[in-house]
Amino acid sequence: MKIIESEISNHIIKTKKKELGTIFFFNHIAVIEFNEGVDIDINNSIGFFDEFKSYFGNSRPFGVIANRIYSYSVKLMDADLFRNQAKNLCAYGVVGHNPASKMNAKIENNFCLSDNIDYDNLYEAIDSVYNKVKQQLMHTLN
Repeated sequence: MKIIESEISNHIIKTKKKELGTIFFFNHIAVIEFNEGVDIDINNSIGFFDEFKSYFGNSRPFGVIANRIYSYSVKLMDADLFRNQAKNLCAYGVVGHNPASKMNAKIENNFCLSDNIDYDNLYEAIDSVYNKVKQQLMHTLN
């Protein structure tokens, strides 16, 4: 399910279309829907990190969810480089909508430092990622 077709679409604050896909911004979370067939690596994804910095700043904790509605590839060897681009990214999730995208989410999970990142549906991912961000926000305030 696309984020704009979900029950939470009315909570989208900002939408930004990029060459690789679209970012939907909420208060503490961004949901990315990459375009069909794109290959994501550190070089061509810098625009996404620029958007995150512009929206969330350099210190405010936030989370990102990749809503895998289309098939695309991620250069997993760039995982450390991705993390270095957004130091305040504290939660990440991937939603798979078919067996292939769920398998890819499980593979991505092996390259992430956080807990389980693969989710079966958008609502579960948003709830989990938001709760992780909220915990980080509470920790930051104390």
